[in-house]
Amino acid sequence: MTDTSPKFKSHSSQGRVKKKSKPLSKKATRIKTKSSPSSIWRLMTVWFFLVAGMFGLGWRLYQLQIIQFDELHSKARRQQTISLRPYIPRRSIIDRQGNVLASDKLIYSVYAHPKLFKKKPEEVAQTLAPLLKVSPQSLIDKFSKQETGILLVKNLDETEINPFKTLKLEGVDINESYARFYPQNDLSADVLGYVDQERQGQAGLELSQRKLLERDLFNVDTRRNGEGVVLPAFLPKDVFNFDELQLQLTLDLRLQRAARAALKQQLQKFKAKRGAVIVMDAKDGSILSLVAEPSYNPNQYYKSDVSLFKNWTVSDLYEPGSTFKPLNIAIALEEKVITPTTIINDTGAITVDRWPIKNASRKANGRLDIAGVLQTSSNVAMVQIMQRLNRQVYYRRLAELGLGQATEIDLPGEVAGHLKSEEEFTRQAIETATASFGQGFSLTPIKLIQLHAALANGGHLVTPHIVSGLVDDYGQKHWQPDYTSKAIFTPQTTQKVIEMMETVVSDGTGEVAKIDKYRIAGKTGTAQKASPRGGYLANAKITSFVAILPVESPRYVILAVVDEPKGANTFGSTVAAPMVKSVMEALISIQGIPPSQVKPRAGVKERIQQ
Repeated sequence: MTDTSPKFKSHSSQGRVKKKSKPLSKKATRIKTKSSPSSIWRLMTVWFFLVAGMFGLGWRLYQLQIIQFDELHSKARRQQTISLRPYIPRRSIIDRQGNVLASDKLIYSVYAHPKLFKKKPEEVAQTLAPLLKVSPQSLIDKFSKQETGILLVKNLDETEINPFKTLKLEGVDINESYARFYPQNDLSADVLGYVDQERQGQAGLELSQRKLLERDLFNVDTRRNGEGVVLPAFLPKDVFNFDELQLQLTLDLRLQRAARAALKQQLQKFKAKRGAVIVMDAKDGSILSLVAEPSYNPNQYYKSDVSLFKNWTVSDLYEPGSTFKPLNIAIALEEKVITPTTIINDTGAITVDRWPIKNASRKANGRLDIAGVLQTSSNVAMVQIMQRLNRQVYYRRLAELGLGQATEIDLPGEVAGHLKSEEEFTRQAIETATASFGQGFSLTPIKLIQLHAALANGGHLVTPHIVSGLVDDYGQKHWQPDYTSKAIFTPQTTQKVIEMMETVVSDGTGEVAKIDKYRIAGKTGTAQKASPRGGYLANAKITSFVAILPVESPRYVILAVVDEPKGANTFGSTVAAPMVKSVMEALISIQGIPPSQVKPRAGVKERIQQ
């Protein structure tokens, strides 16, 4: 058969037919090998901008890294650095036995944020109401008034906050903070004062000793990231290291408790306006107890009247009355115008500059030795004794006692006593006469006990103080204040006066303060209360009693003052003396004071006359 299929050419190299290309013309060759002017211009423009940009970036880098380096580095540090003031707790305050009187405590507050609630407000209210001791409806009302930041409760301690923590409610927030805590409540509020919500001391030692109580405050500079979060790696290693020293006081909590209980009892019995008890160690002026009533709870200071925040034993003046008579006797003995055996005839009344002066008892006591003058608290006899003394000398002696000066006790708000000018005091005899029985001038209770401490310690005017020093956890002192003293009487004079005061307790107006087997010196006082407008208030008086023990080795001084007791039988012997006896009994037990070697009354007189 004849093959009629189409014939295909082989594409193999052997059978490939090469077709001869047509050569390019000269004009076409020139177009392909030579770029157009517009392309070169574009290339040069791009190159120029690239080079200019590089130079610009280089110049800018030079500006940033070299010229502006210091400025930018400082600015960056300011943006990255944050200054923090870490919380530094105040030093704790302890008594002489190490009992805590004040410390910083972690407290909690609970806030509600209704907009963040995952549950219905009604359900949240039902859950929280039992813990807050409120009705669920009251919480629902609060939730409806505000979307966030609703304070539900504050000042909770660790045990009180635990039930809230276990709830884990969305939208209920617990905040931590620190507050000053006084575990003894009002027991020592008159001394301690309080710290407000801004952590500032506002009364008592919290105010006057703030430099000792506040540890050195400092700022910490650290780094933070772009979101403002502090970077722990940049915190100083010792940022939270501070000393554990505590401020120790001279107060004895046991005696403080006994004194306040006795004071409250007498104030309630006589419906008095106010009162105070002070116990001092005459050896160095340390205060073992200082209580004043009415008082307040420093944990809830905001509930109290602001008038209670001042300690009136250092801030208020009063006329001491007969409790000042022993000091006048000491002055007269020092100036040698009397001796213990001097006899004074008490006629019951005396007139000075046409002013009649009578005894509080309204009766004549007849012939009295100096001890008898104190026993009977004779105003008439005291006038006669001090009339023997030159007025200028008497005034100088009173000034040496510091009647016009403050004691410099470490409590805030102390005022100096008031003593008239020398010209006014010496112009008329009536000034000397009234001063002889403790009127016509004024002082604070703390000043009076300072003066009686001088009788107890041999004649030295010591500085009353409550701060003992800074101690560590082992009781080792790291700092203590330096207190001054000066001599105002001779030891011989003070010992004679103390023994005369002993007869006041053994045989005189202070018998109610007598304690079996202990030799106690004392002096009662019942003074008219001065009126702010001059003169004296008709139905107001201040009763007081001061005691010193033990007589054979005088060391402790106890003063009780009661302002405006009510009733007919309101005298130093009936109002203040029983209170002092109660405090002395506690003091004897606490300090372990051994019984005295009691001697017959005749022996007392013999010792006085020596």
